[in-house]
Amino acid sequence: MNCSCVGLLAHVDAGKTTLAEAILYRCGQLRSLGRVDHGDTAMDYDPLERERGITIFASQAHVEWKDWELTLLDTPGHVDFSAETERMLQVLDCAILVISGTDGVQAHTRTLWNLLGHYQIPTVLFVTKMDLARNSRADLLDGLRRELGDGVVDFSPDNADRDEALAMCAEAAMEEFLENGSIIPATLGDMLAAREFFPCFFGSGLKLAGIDEFLDAFTGLLKPRRWPEQFGARVFKITHDAQGVRLTHLKVTGGTLRVRDGLSYEGLEEKATQLRRYQGGRFTAVEEVFPGQVCSVVGLTAARNGQGFGTEAAAGSPVLEPVMHYRIGLPAGTDPRLVLPKLRQLEAEDPMLRLRWDPRLQELSVGLMGEVQAEVLKSMILDRFDLAVELGQGRVLYKETIDRTVEGVGHYEPLRHYAEVHLLLEPLPRGSGLVFATTCSEDKLDRHWQRLILTHLAEKEHLGTAIGAPITDMKLTLAAGKAHLKHTEGGDFRQATYRAVRQGLMQIPSVLLEPWYRFRLEVPTAQIGRAITDIKARFGSFDTPEDLGGMSLLRGRAPVAAMTDYARELAAYTRGLGKLALEVEGYELCHDPEAVRAAHPYDPEGDLDNTPDSVFCAHGGGFTVKWDKVFANMHLESVLAPKREAATPSQRRFSISEKELQAILEREFGSIKRPQYSASVWKGTSPEAVRTTDTPSSVTSARTGDSFSPRGRPEGEKPVLIVDGFNVIFAWPDLAALAQTDLEQARDRLMEILANYASFTRTETILVFDAYQVKGGKGERFDYHGVRVVYTRENETGDAYIERLLHDIGKNSQARVVTSDNLIQVSALRSGVIRQSTREFGEEIDRIYGDIEQYLRTHNRQRMGSVGENLGANP
Repeated sequence: MNCSCVGLLAHVDAGKTTLAEAILYRCGQLRSLGRVDHGDTAMDYDPLERERGITIFASQAHVEWKDWELTLLDTPGHVDFSAETERMLQVLDCAILVISGTDGVQAHTRTLWNLLGHYQIPTVLFVTKMDLARNSRADLLDGLRRELGDGVVDFSPDNADRDEALAMCAEAAMEEFLENGSIIPATLGDMLAAREFFPCFFGSGLKLAGIDEFLDAFTGLLKPRRWPEQFGARVFKITHDAQGVRLTHLKVTGGTLRVRDGLSYEGLEEKATQLRRYQGGRFTAVEEVFPGQVCSVVGLTAARNGQGFGTEAAAGSPVLEPVMHYRIGLPAGTDPRLVLPKLRQLEAEDPMLRLRWDPRLQELSVGLMGEVQAEVLKSMILDRFDLAVELGQGRVLYKETIDRTVEGVGHYEPLRHYAEVHLLLEPLPRGSGLVFATTCSEDKLDRHWQRLILTHLAEKEHLGTAIGAPITDMKLTLAAGKAHLKHTEGGDFRQATYRAVRQGLMQIPSVLLEPWYRFRLEVPTAQIGRAITDIKARFGSFDTPEDLGGMSLLRGRAPVAAMTDYARELAAYTRGLGKLALEVEGYELCHDPEAVRAAHPYDPEGDLDNTPDSVFCAHGGGFTVKWDKVFANMHLESVLAPKREAATPSQRRFSISEKELQAILEREFGSIKRPQYSASVWKGTSPEAVRTTDTPSSVTSARTGDSFSPRGRPEGEKPVLIVDGFNVIFAWPDLAALAQTDLEQARDRLMEILANYASFTRTETILVFDAYQVKGGKGERFDYHGVRVVYTRENETGDAYIERLLHDIGKNSQARVVTSDNLIQVSALRSGVIRQSTREFGEEIDRIYGDIEQYLRTHNRQRMGSVGENLGANP
């Protein structure tokens, strides 16, 4: 049997629940029809629903008609419960949009229509209450086409022009109609699935008029689906039964779900201990559920709305969200910390509640769509937790965004912890929400760290800096990051990520956004002037008024904050004749940002739960760096600032003596047997070299193959160069390319380059290679043509060795360290040793080799034969 999940949607009081009763009755699921006004309908079984006479919670039932099993999802019709309705759309195969024949298309009907279009759900229209309708079927159909589009087609059995109207909806239908004079059911199924037309039926749920004909035609239009063999499912609802058992309502979209099957999600592995199929308020336990069917699973403790299992992806961000928030007033003596976990159960069922605890104000607040939802929430808290709460007056829920791109940096480095994160914060068009991405190379930061950072970005509600409102309409891109091989833990990146977002926001003024309504205002024509004046005074805009014959219609936009009390005022001056329909359109620029800032004072630096400051480490302990000083202390380069030459280090000479420096080198590398060069040769002066028994008379250029004799430094200076070997290899493109195929050859090539450099510039050169992960490595030190080469021991990083050597050398302007590793550069800064990046050192190498080649061209026209003689000659 084919399965289809069908949603019932409507404006409040349109007759949707009555239609659901009629379908259940005609499909043999009910012995008698229930009525909303009698409080005995099968789908509205909750006491709150029966008390108020409206659908508050989505419910489900299963019916069979011919060769189809239909799962009916009855959704709330009141605008305050739109979020519940939207969650159901995630799992629908088709929707039935119910419209009252007495009222026609209402404001919330248009909202639902737009949602169905957003989720691309095939839709069928059913106009009910035709036994009470004041307008003819033709007039109603004209109104539907005017409000919803020309794709609405009358599917009444007596409509002889149906196929001709259908032919106007799609090119394939037109060709088929012209060729055959009719359109076959298979084509109609394809057109419905593609939303190329919207069949419209007429009848009465209460009188059972047109129900059988509707079910026949509706199931004839449905197109059977081929479900994947691999298991997949999506959660659309979380509830708790009367015994407090957590129920995860989901639709199986592939494979089969059986009792005791394991479900993996978000690092958890849990079993489905029971499968329930609900029929209104009653359920039947089943052993397995097949593709296309809906069930409720017992045993999942942390699944959330929109969760995907198996091959099914998680649902996207919802379109509708609350625009008002209410302060929750607890009874005297109640500890909010004990109440908060209980209220989290309700938030799990309805994520749009957006429960917030403000530590500054010591108050709870909740996001709601309106006053009716507020009253229902109070009743639910009382019934479920025996807690009588009060809700304060609704306040507009503002948001914040930015108007330019900015880089945010977060650094977290208390003792034995390390993480640094660089984020790009970019503005997006209105309604985009928050988008997270990464452009960071996996060569710089491992994939699992990048995924963790993106998770931390999404898990928290980040607050702006203007009034502490949530941020929106931004793209947050991970541009760079750094972890420590030994000290980084998962929580370190959480701290660094939060601080990076906040530090970026602190650098530029926040832009305040507020929710805006799209309104439809009907007033007697004599009072249209008053209505126009009111809308202008409320900072609204509108189109040209429309004449409705004695009434005038205004359509436009206005801020939510300015329209909260207008319905009462409208009823007063029109004596009940005016009609106002409001629909949240989205967030736009705040019409009076200064007044909002004054009404919501906020100190972003004083919000310790959302600090923009970073934590760095020095002398064995962490210290806080204010957000505006982070760029001066960060370990990675800015991703926005133009690349610039490093500042010239201070040339002040410090106190370490030549004898002390020599002692350190002898301790590390043994006695230095060869005498130091004594020649004094600088650019522009005559070269002079002193040959000794331990010094090679010439070295070979790595670029040209030419030989040359070493070039000296002024007598008495003993410069020391410490090179981070692997950092240089993988920073210089030619060596990096060589290392991809032969790392040993790349090391030898670097040693050769440095040997030439050391001989020519008279520099004591130390080359350090990291052998941290070499099992059983005892370390090695040897001399390569004047270059001191070090391989560290097992479990000793090259960073650690260089840091220790720098500490021993101390402050000395004749010592340099070459690396682009920011941790080593910081150590060099603390030690007073000059820092030089791999890029800068590469440029120096190029200059030195240029000098060598220039010298060879000038003094040795016959290449290698007379190089030694020319260098040894007196000027």
